[in-house]
Amino acid sequence: MMSSTAVLQQENELQITPFSPIGAEVKGIRLSDPLSEPTRARLRKAFTDHSVLAFRDQWLDAPQMMAAVQIFGEIFPQHNAKFSIPDHPLVHYISNADTLENGKRYIPGEGYHTDHSNAAAPPMATVLSAVKLPSVGGDTQFVDMVQAYQDLPDEIKQRILGRRAIHVYQSSHSARRLPQLSEGRRASVPDAVLQPLVLRHPNSGHLALYINPIRIEGILGMDDKEALPLLDQLLEHATQEKYQYRHVWKGGDFVMWDNRSLMHKANGDYDMNEERYLYRLMLKGVPLEGANG
Repeated sequence: MMSSTAVLQQENELQITPFSPIGAEVKGIRLSDPLSEPTRARLRKAFTDHSVLAFRDQWLDAPQMMAAVQIFGEIFPQHNAKFSIPDHPLVHYISNADTLENGKRYIPGEGYHTDHSNAAAPPMATVLSAVKLPSVGGDTQFVDMVQAYQDLPDEIKQRILGRRAIHVYQSSHSARRLPQLSEGRRASVPDAVLQPLVLRHPNSGHLALYINPIRIEGILGMDDKEALPLLDQLLEHATQEKYQYRHVWKGGDFVMWDNRSLMHKANGDYDMNEERYLYRLMLKGVPLEGANG
């Protein structure tokens, strides 16, 4: 147990500096060190308040990362075991060295999306820890789906409130291809789930637009001729620069974000002869509740 002096010192050293329009930078602590309960509570509140937390200078290995994320919740088993780390299968890696079944280079995270929305209870958060980075590029962009929903015209809000979208592993409408699942993993991943187009965030209570171009196959009760243009319109609206925080990676960064209130994408705008390699974990969420007005 930490002494009261150590707890006070840790609280004084912890710095949480908001970005704009979303996100915050965290400095002054090492996630591999013991953290007091007041510090943990402050970090959990910061995550709810800011949706993206960027911890600098952490340099965590896979076991340390697993321990650190459990400040915020339980680990969610990711869908494609192809990317598991040996000896730590709950930790996956993201790399620009992999190829798809068609031989094309796979750039994980291309195109705006939210992670694993085809799960009955999608992960509340995704966490990345930088291991190797290209010298330039490879930024991750986030957009604020709470503010994007608030700014929608009332007419569109009325069209989407109470509606549910059909989420699958790989949408037939998506230009981005995902790696195929193994037979064993395919059996454990639902064929399709229904998710609200507008969710009520389980922690903050805010309403947020919930779309995913990579996973959404359609909108329940709506013809594709109406649903697909509507989804395109929502995507174009939500990904405006005014809703965006762009994270420029530095070595040792540990970044986590809220999949219920954001979409994100990774940029493949770097020299592919340079390696981009990060550890990835997800945290368990709850079934999403929609908003009806």
